[in-house]
Amino acid sequence: MKRAAALFLLCAPLLAAALPESIQKLIDSSPAARTAFWGIRIVDLATGKTLYELNPDHYFVPASNAKLFSTALALTRLGADFTFQTRVLAQTPPDELGRIRGSLRLAGGGDPNLSARAVPYRMGPLTGNPLAAIEELAGQLVARGVKRIDGDIIGDDTWYVWQPYAAGWAVDDPQSDDGPPISALTLADNVLTLSVRPGANIGDVAALSLLPAIEFYRIENRVRTVAAGGERRILFHRIPGSRDAQLWGTIPLRDRGQELLIGVEDPAQFAAQALRTALERRGVAVSGSAIAEHLYPNDIADLAQAEEPASFTGIELARYVSAPLIEDLRITAKVSQNLHAELALRAVGRARRNVGSFEAGMAEMETFLAEAGIDPAGYNLMDGSGLSRLDLVTPSTVLKLLRHMYSSPAREKWLSLLPVAAQDGTLSSRFGGTAAAGRVYAKTGSLSHVSALSGYLQRPDATWVAFSMLVNNYGGRSATEVRGVMDRICNLILE
Repeated sequence: MKRAAALFLLCAPLLAAALPESIQKLIDSSPAARTAFWGIRIVDLATGKTLYELNPDHYFVPASNAKLFSTALALTRLGADFTFQTRVLAQTPPDELGRIRGSLRLAGGGDPNLSARAVPYRMGPLTGNPLAAIEELAGQLVARGVKRIDGDIIGDDTWYVWQPYAAGWAVDDPQSDDGPPISALTLADNVLTLSVRPGANIGDVAALSLLPAIEFYRIENRVRTVAAGGERRILFHRIPGSRDAQLWGTIPLRDRGQELLIGVEDPAQFAAQALRTALERRGVAVSGSAIAEHLYPNDIADLAQAEEPASFTGIELARYVSAPLIEDLRITAKVSQNLHAELALRAVGRARRNVGSFEAGMAEMETFLAEAGIDPAGYNLMDGSGLSRLDLVTPSTVLKLLRHMYSSPAREKWLSLLPVAAQDGTLSSRFGGTAAAGRVYAKTGSLSHVSALSGYLQRPDATWVAFSMLVNNYGGRSATEVRGVMDRICNLILE
């Protein structure tokens, strides 16, 4: 055994020398990789030795590698057991007839998982009821004797500042599930699934259905059913800020149909409408409308010391408590959930600086990264998710964060957040049948002309390597080839 260990130590310099040559040869062998801009840093965590680096101090757009920063911040500052609360409030309790005189307030507390998603995280499609939490709250209200509401249902998301979009997002991001509006009152990830199916006969308009089944947009449906074997071509358009949408195109008879994911323009009002519908289905009469109440950036000057928004007063009639934060951080990192990363950043701002804003979250981020020994010149983060095209980081900065978290008391919890090669999350279909399967714990990243992979690799001898690979400026159809090169680099580390 000692002889084998000694032999490994003698060979280690040769292996280290061979790795740079092998990586460079691999990049040069791929036309897509060769013409891209690469940033790489690979470090042995036991010795601190740099095994390979390429442009380690240059800026790169990180895409979803930015989630490494927001999830590390939330885990460190809030703790794994932190929870979110969604409450229903009224100024008066129901009277002897079950009547509430005035409005009912659905007060969001930043819970990202009022949805159909399985918690704890598991692989597979969403199969639960996206309105389960709302149904539970409605059930609690009925159990309290509520039979009539003489007022509105207010969706209150003032726990966070109303900053629905981040700088550097594309104009069409909020219209899909990529970047739906950020709100402290989030329901079903602030996304509607619009299902389009063929009509019964040629010439009929397509059949539409929504999940959740909440009427929120006014959709002009001009999709026509055509003969079987014809073209399925469905187009959707909505002007940002408008509730009017147009749907047009063709769908063949007996076609399997298509699902469109549509961002919800005002999540707080959407949640209020869902609660109103759930109450009415239980026989509760609501005289008013479903409306939203927001806290705008110019209203926060006097709120820095406020423990709760002024609107969060009255009598609590119902409450829904989230699963522990670590469960959501696993979801955020493993499936690369943009909205949840943004909510985590604002949760830190709210908990640590009493303002649930992007600015408060980033101020705490700067303090956290300074504690990790990271120079502010090494990053420029404009959101928490990496959807912003204005985000910039260096591979060296990512490595410092990875090393800091690896040496922290939260190491095991932190590692548990990351996708695992050939096993789960965004790495479930990568590294299969290779030596790296089950050994790479890393966050992916993808935007147009951007791919990223940063995290850890466990060698067969149980030692660990941290790495960051950020690739920008490759051709539009080269993403698969570039990712393949990145995966092969991980396997080279193991050789």
